[in-house]
Amino acid sequence: ILAGLAVLFVLYMLILWVLGRRSPFFFVKNTYDALLLAFSTSSSAAVMPLSIRIADERLGVRPSLSQFIIPLGATINMAGTALYQGGATIFLAQVYEVDLSLASLALVVATAVSTSIGAPATPGVGIVILATILESAGIPASGVAILIGVDRILDMARTSLNVTGDLTACVVTVSYTHLRAHETKAN
Repeated sequence: ILAGLAVLFVLYMLILWVLGRRSPFFFVKNTYDALLLAFSTSSSAAVMPLSIRIADERLGVRPSLSQFIIPLGATINMAGTALYQGGATIFLAQVYEVDLSLASLALVVATAVSTSIGAPATPGVGIVILATILESAGIPASGVAILIGVDRILDMARTSLNVTGDLTACVVTVSYTHLRAHETKAN
């Protein structure tokens, strides 16, 4: 799970560099406070005011954009949570020796993505949603007990990734609006 979250972080940094036209080092340096708070609280909702302030003051995002994108992202941008739920389901399927067909894997992915959209931005909610996904895949929900010991650490990492995605979306949107403004002036 941590390796998958690291890959998604690198992907966000590439998106930031290519589409947002910003250095990943500049981004991490200026968003470090929000990422650290996300890591320590495991709550996108708790980080929202700081993320908005950082987007406005350090990343050059207009308040009207940051106040729309960050709360929206805290609600629907749960890529880290979806990755965790999919990976945990596959892990528990192996533990319980449940053979998941390709169709079952597709269902797990679809369910993980759809349930993570709109999930509350509070600590520990991913483990509750995971129990539902496990039941739909024919895996005993009691398997959640195996993950409880490491869930807090994984929750901290996936929340940091989710906040990174929200702030990346702000920067990319600003870059896109600047590009569109220059195109309009050129015409």
